[in-house]
Amino acid sequence: MASVNAPINGDVEVKELDVLIIGAGFGGCYSLHKLRQLGFTVHVFEAGSYLGGVWHWNNYPGARVDSEIPYYQFSVPQVWRKWNWTERFPSGDELKAYFAHVDQTLDLSKDITYSANVIDARYNESTAKWTVTTENGRTAVCTYLVCATGSCFKPHYPAFKDLDAFQGQLIHSTRWPKVANTEDKRVAIVGSGATAIQCTQEIAKVAKHLTVYIRTASISLPMCQRPLTELEQRIDKSTYQRTFDYCRKTKSGLGYDVRPGSVFELNDQEREELWEELWARGGFNFNQANYRDFLVDLKANKLMYEFWAKKTRPRVKNPTKAAFLVPEKAPFAFGTKRSSLEQDYYECIDQDNVDVVDLKANAIREFTAKGIICEDGIEREFDTVVMATGFDAMTGSLVNMNIHGRDGLTFKDRWQDGVFTHLGLCSSGCPNMFMIYGPQAPTAFTNGPVFIESQVEVLADLLQTLRSKGIASIEAQRSAEEGWKQAIQDANERTLLPLTDSWYMGANIPGKKREQLNYLGGIEEYERVCRKALETFEGFTVLYRADNQPNADA
Repeated sequence: MASVNAPINGDVEVKELDVLIIGAGFGGCYSLHKLRQLGFTVHVFEAGSYLGGVWHWNNYPGARVDSEIPYYQFSVPQVWRKWNWTERFPSGDELKAYFAHVDQTLDLSKDITYSANVIDARYNESTAKWTVTTENGRTAVCTYLVCATGSCFKPHYPAFKDLDAFQGQLIHSTRWPKVANTEDKRVAIVGSGATAIQCTQEIAKVAKHLTVYIRTASISLPMCQRPLTELEQRIDKSTYQRTFDYCRKTKSGLGYDVRPGSVFELNDQEREELWEELWARGGFNFNQANYRDFLVDLKANKLMYEFWAKKTRPRVKNPTKAAFLVPEKAPFAFGTKRSSLEQDYYECIDQDNVDVVDLKANAIREFTAKGIICEDGIEREFDTVVMATGFDAMTGSLVNMNIHGRDGLTFKDRWQDGVFTHLGLCSSGCPNMFMIYGPQAPTAFTNGPVFIESQVEVLADLLQTLRSKGIASIEAQRSAEEGWKQAIQDANERTLLPLTDSWYMGANIPGKKREQLNYLGGIEEYERVCRKALETFEGFTVLYRADNQPNADA
């Protein structure tokens, strides 16, 4: 929670706005930049003390993006021309410096209020305006409300018994303290996702003893990190614009060559040669630049897992750990959970000072003042426990903000039986409210900055149209939401994704409806579908201003 006494930045005297944006990550920053260019009066409320979104909050050891350079950045020329990265996969610290460069280059902070945690938003049907209130009492009134709150903001704490009883240092990975007691200490990490893997790699090197509690072993891919030189980037910038344009035409927003068809078009030798090449490239090449039938064909999926296991198992020398971390049978269908990228995770977790607890065989029973007791009855004592347990992904931040639509409902009420949006952009009951990088868009299956720019540009064009046509409000129709949701679930059923409980499916949060939360068609197709619908306002109810009713000339 932001402090009510936190410092304020930006022009807070502006009360009446065209657009208020919630969140100053990639989505909020690009929305602010783009909409200001179009002459809208725009302001941002940001809960953190500076811009950067997830990279403002991610301060845990080893924090690092797993989309690679040059794809993971804004395509704005004045930003990339004067910025050089030091690594293929930048660290959290480098991304913080990048956002400071973005801020300075685009002069964003003048229109951002920091430490402005939004706790309430209400739509007034008579004025067609939103009133938005922050925890420290700031209020803004706007015509258009843009929720650029991202997919991963609200931390998830599993309901472990007596969690509050623990007397050591309890840390959630997304709220890392300035001083964490890990060096030469007894540390526990709960989790096996990307954050847990990055924390494990770093903490295993300094802790006296580390215990990692894992429910489902990760299928992690080699990052193949390397330094980037200034000369290399200076030369590569001659094709940056073409690279960014190509990324927009892909499904994932990564600049890899697309490989259509089936892996079974290759014989065994050809397949092995290709997979060795993709594996050696590192990053997401092995899954994203590969034949994609592993997501729909169990036989192809099994071959992918077997190749992964063959490459990974020799790195884990301890036979008990190897049997759990790289089992003979896949813990889940390859690619149905997000693959994490690792540098030396398997070597670190194989160290003698690291223990692994299989939570399916030996679940956590309770926390104590000194540590954790599992079903085996053994109390393991710790100085520090790290909860790398992820987020209430895709929907958590929207549900948490008390956004009341014209019908008075909040998203907690509106989505109690599952998520409904039209185009992953709008929600019925919430006129003139738009979501960026949220549910039922390609969000989690994309490289964020590329998709965000695409979606924001769709929104910017829509707002220009609303302004030029004298439209007071636009609202998604429930029937359109039902159709959009069904199309996503139908596409999902044609894949192996439903076989696995994942945060893609909302399955990491008890009580949350199990459903596909992402659009599966990719960035280019999503933009095409959105633009076609918005051209005729298909699936929307539009109300014109009283002085600007449509006529034969409209």
